[in-house]
Amino acid sequence: MIRRGRPYLEVRTEPAPEESVQLERDGFAIIRGLLSPAEIAELCTEIGEIYDRDPSDRRGDRPPEDAAMFRYAMLNRSAAAQRVCAHPRLLSVIEPLLGEDCHVIANTAWRNPAGHPGSHGGQAWHIDAGPHVPLPEGVRWPAEIPHPVFAIGVHLYLQDCALEDGPTGVLPGSHLSGRAPPHARNMDDDLDYEGQRVVPLLTRAGDAGLFVSDVWHRRMPTRDGDQGRFFLQVHYGRRDIAQRLVPTDDANQLSAEAIARATTSRERKVIGLHPALFYDG
Repeated sequence: MIRRGRPYLEVRTEPAPEESVQLERDGFAIIRGLLSPAEIAELCTEIGEIYDRDPSDRRGDRPPEDAAMFRYAMLNRSAAAQRVCAHPRLLSVIEPLLGEDCHVIANTAWRNPAGHPGSHGGQAWHIDAGPHVPLPEGVRWPAEIPHPVFAIGVHLYLQDCALEDGPTGVLPGSHLSGRAPPHARNMDDDLDYEGQRVVPLLTRAGDAGLFVSDVWHRRMPTRDGDQGRFFLQVHYGRRDIAQRLVPTDDANQLSAEAIARATTSRERKVIGLHPALFYDG
């Protein structure tokens, strides 16, 4: 656990919530009953209106029916979404791992229709970024050293998510691997990590599912009785990690002249113009 000192990060000595401890140890946790019925209703109304009013955000080359499931940069569009990003109980769990000056790096609404799992990359085993501390095969993270956490994903559920609905599944402890999931098994329902099998995040409306960016996770297959999924996703990062609410082509700190001078892919990346990946797509 860490805290922001004056001005540097320090080892935290104060106690932290159990969900923080589980996040650090297992790579995931669930906060039960985070949102009240009134907060759920407000978010459902505002986000639903955005889906009805605004066209899909076309990011990447995904099919239109997949793009229709997402709306990005939600805190720019919805006061309720912005408010819930600063929910005190949620921050109390995240801040011991990221620091009290952590911030939102991505904020996306997900509405997966019943019977349509989509072809989004989240169907396969993946990590959201990193791994932030890469390790070669056969090397284990030392058990006596807490593994650093650089980014945390949060799903704020606006409707129940049962096994039939294709919940997010995580492999406990896999954030310690220093590796991405094996590509050859990216759709393998039986994938494990050191004997740990998938744990589905089964939730009720108002719960929050949290996972560190390095943990192996995926959307599990849907089953008969699928009711779809509806949640607000918030990714938090350490202060040192840049926001990814909109692609770098749309939001950057560059002059038009500097952009024009960058003629190769590497020249664009070195000045901060990156292709959409991880949080921004």
